[in-house]
Amino acid sequence: MNASPQTAIHIQSLTSLEDFESCVVLQLEVWRYSDADIVPRRVFVVAQRIGGQVLGAFDGEILVGFAMSLPGYRDGKSYLHSYMLAVLPQYRNAGIGRRLKLAQRDDAIARGFDLMEWTFDPLEIKNSHLNISRLGTIVRRYHPDFYGVSSSPLQGGLPTDRLYAEWWLRSRHVADLLRGEPQPQQIVERITVPHTIYQWKQDAQQRNLARTLQSNNRTALEAAFQRGLAVVGYERDPQGNGTFLLGPWKNTVEI
Repeated sequence: MNASPQTAIHIQSLTSLEDFESCVVLQLEVWRYSDADIVPRRVFVVAQRIGGQVLGAFDGEILVGFAMSLPGYRDGKSYLHSYMLAVLPQYRNAGIGRRLKLAQRDDAIARGFDLMEWTFDPLEIKNSHLNISRLGTIVRRYHPDFYGVSSSPLQGGLPTDRLYAEWWLRSRHVADLLRGEPQPQQIVERITVPHTIYQWKQDAQQRNLARTLQSNNRTALEAAFQRGLAVVGYERDPQGNGTFLLGPWKNTVEI
């Protein structure tokens, strides 16, 4: 099944219990979690009622994607943590995930937030490209095995390592990139994820290759962050390999 044209998809805030229940069902379709890992309806209720966000993407009356965030506070600063974003498999590659993120940004700016954060798997090439190259996030932190053991078969039994995406919503870096005019960055280091990672994760006989790559990239990224570098860009080549581009980062661009 092909995704509906992007113009047919509309995005709106979700407020009803029925909508939140649809988000629970959609989680199961996307990640095939066990009951122990599923985020229940009550969490979506709380997120919407304490200052977070629950946004849905609809094809007509059908919920085909959602994004949910929670309010956070760290280092004297309030921000939004985008906890989940999911799009049904048959609606992917139509820009719906990016539209949900941009809707989150619009709402966050309207409510006075400067920063959104979320975590993502450094082995997921398409997601890394969206977060860094299409949205303009930077990355300066790595957390090994963030969630512990995951029941999702998409994880391939690997540790749930995560990078922290920082999205400085009002920064020149983000504004220029969203206008299609990204500023050049000084790149001093590259760390690659081969497109074969997906095959390695799902094949028990090759899973050790995925574990070795994850471990090596974890060491390289953590070492780069300790030296004061940040992920400031991401590239995909014609073969589908992804590469983190690391360089210096100045706090002044965050405002």
